Amino acid sequence: MEIKKTPDGLEIPPPSPDDVLYSKQDGYVIIKLNRPVVLNAMNKNVQRLLMAALEDAESDDSVAAIMLTGAGRAFSAGGDMYSYLYPDDDPAPGGIDVQMKIWSSRKPVVAVVKGYALGQGCELAAICDMTIASHDARFGEIQIRQGSPPPVLITPFVVGIKNAKELLMLGEQIDANEALRIGLINKIVGPDQNLEAYAISVMTKLVSLPRATVSLNKTLINRAYEIAGFREAIAYKDDENIGLMLHATEDDEEAKEKRRLLREEGWGAFKAKRDGLYN
Repeated sequence: MEIKKTPDGLEIPPPSPDDVLYSKQDGYVIIKLNRPVVLNAMNKNVQRLLMAALEDAESDDSVAAIMLTGAGRAFSAGGDMYSYLYPDDDPAPGGIDVQMKIWSSRKPVVAVVKGYALGQGCELAAICDMTIASHDARFGEIQIRQGSPPPVLITPFVVGIKNAKELLMLGEQIDANEALRIGLINKIVGPDQNLEAYAISVMTKLVSLPRATVSLNKTLINRAYEIAGFREAIAYKDDENIGLMLHATEDDEEAKEKRRLLREEGWGAFKAKRDGLYN
């Protein structure tokens, strides 16, 4: 397949069956987002492959835990803004379907984050049962910069109301230290440590524990949040009043202009406009 380019010349690789990798280890699996050229941006193909990988891990009795990570220098930069270059009309699960698969899995899922975890990538890392990050990891709910709401509203349940409003309403990136402070991640692996080695030590400990009890404890914790309305909050698009507000964001002229700029002039022009480098 011909490799297509963005309006400013950035090459975007075509969808591949290797966009998500699945590797069985001793008692656990490593699921790896594998589009490093575009910082593991997520499109319909990635969503399909990621869902299939999670289902395979869930159905395999030899698997006690799941590690989710990204190839290259990022976990995931979020939704693929250039998915339109390769039209894809085949059915695919949405971000909420994939993330709720992680939530409802009876097996613990550990996110291992290096580099960027932004937008949908931030939410994907957040909904995992534990999140380990490199010292140079960056997190952010940046969708507001192009006039979009969060696809999956996990952030308030992870970091609390004040921190959630700051992340979602300002759209700024935060570093690993701030992410740890507000409860978005569990552990920072410092520059003098090996991220992969530490992650493997966590997975090894998880699979050594009584599996039924690990599963039960995850279920009990999730149940507490579900009683508090977690599933209803996640399904916010089903609310009629929220739906009206969503339509209003789609009609926002500034957001429309930013999406047009991205589509017609490319990422560089979009970023310059977004960051106020020209009027």
